[in-house]
Amino acid sequence: MKNMPDPKVTILIPNYKTLKITKLCLRLLRKYTDPGKICVIVIDNDSNDESLVYLKRLEWIKLLQRKRKKNETPGLSHASALDLALKHVTTPYVLSMHTDTLVKNDQWLEVLLAEIEKDTSIAGVGSWKLEPRPTVIKRIYKIFEYQIRWFYYRLLGKSEKIKRLDQHRQSGYYNLLNQKKNQYGSKENDLFFLRSHCALYRMDLLKRFNLSFADGHETAGKGIHKKLVKNGYKMIFLAPEYLIRYMIHLNHATMVLHPELGSKRKTIFKGKKRITMELARLDADKILLDDSLDN
Repeated sequence: MKNMPDPKVTILIPNYKTLKITKLCLRLLRKYTDPGKICVIVIDNDSNDESLVYLKRLEWIKLLQRKRKKNETPGLSHASALDLALKHVTTPYVLSMHTDTLVKNDQWLEVLLAEIEKDTSIAGVGSWKLEPRPTVIKRIYKIFEYQIRWFYYRLLGKSEKIKRLDQHRQSGYYNLLNQKKNQYGSKENDLFFLRSHCALYRMDLLKRFNLSFADGHETAGKGIHKKLVKNGYKMIFLAPEYLIRYMIHLNHATMVLHPELGSKRKTIFKGKKRITMELARLDADKILLDDSLDN
């Protein structure tokens, strides 16, 4: 990786067998980001395929290779990859990103930095979801889904499932008709945290509190979020409608493209259709043909 003058942000990107999306992710970063402001660390999660061959050719990234452990879940594998890279970060800020997070505006990084630099009490900036708010029909469907699942779990006597559903309902997860504009930032609870598809943190705080993405084997970033809040710091949720002006998240693209990781057939079918539409909007084929973006 070429040395850049005093970069501010290190971007961490785990990779697993998604050559096309990984290539698109990195080329869009190259196209829409000032190279002097960033370092990029890509962590290959034992792909042993064409995506690893491609990454080895790139001189502008730092590539780390990680061996996945036997019976390791996809979530833990992803979080552990981020932790491996975290040891190599020397910049003031660190940003976790997925290969299916695709930037599309040259102001994307400035937007995140402007938010986190508003106040030293702000430890992190990002989002819970990176997609438009659901339609009215989908919101109504969610309300009915909650009722059906509640009665089903009650019939089976699954009190823990009922408790979890009630937490979702109280937080607004199911009662989508009453969501505020920044619905995920309106309350601090165990359900909402900055997701690793795009989360910017102050690196000094991660070091001070010895934080890691795989903390407690939870979803990547959940432990970090909870502990920073517990220590009195603010975590800023940006509204999806605002953030998608600058980037999109294909959401579970790796799971969709690799059914062996446990995705359901319906999820795969709908996911591939959604991914194809999003790539067309980005004019992805043109980006993928532009090899100059690898330099």
